[in-house]
Amino acid sequence: MTSRAAPADPDRLELRGLRLTGTHGVLPEERERPQPFEVDLDVVLVHRCAVEHDELTGTADYGAVVDAVAAVVGGPSHQLLESLAAAVADAVLADPAVAAVTVTLRKLRPPVPHQLTSAGVRLTRSRG
Repeated sequence: MTSRAAPADPDRLELRGLRLTGTHGVLPEERERPQPFEVDLDVVLVHRCAVEHDELTGTADYGAVVDAVAAVVGGPSHQLLESLAAAVADAVLADPAVAAVTVTLRKLRPPVPHQLTSAGVRLTRSRG
């Protein structure tokens, strides 16, 4: 028996640990040499057709979402992580099956003179 979530609790796709390279940052060396980034996405779906009908046409295709994110991170440079994360969100929201997205973006080798695992940003965007 399948339990149904309350209508106020939308269905989500969770995509974790997408590793990509890009040339983003303020410093010239960051914009010249590709560096690693990691992206997590929480994708809120417009409707629940996939749950009811078990068909890809009723949801966002996470393969296509990942390809869109890879194109942004591998594309033209952004100076700020916030700007890059917003461009990722815009690319995900281009899918009509997506109502909202939370993007967590981490630069895995931040250019600071201290041991720092990552520097990142998290933002949420929705249609509207």
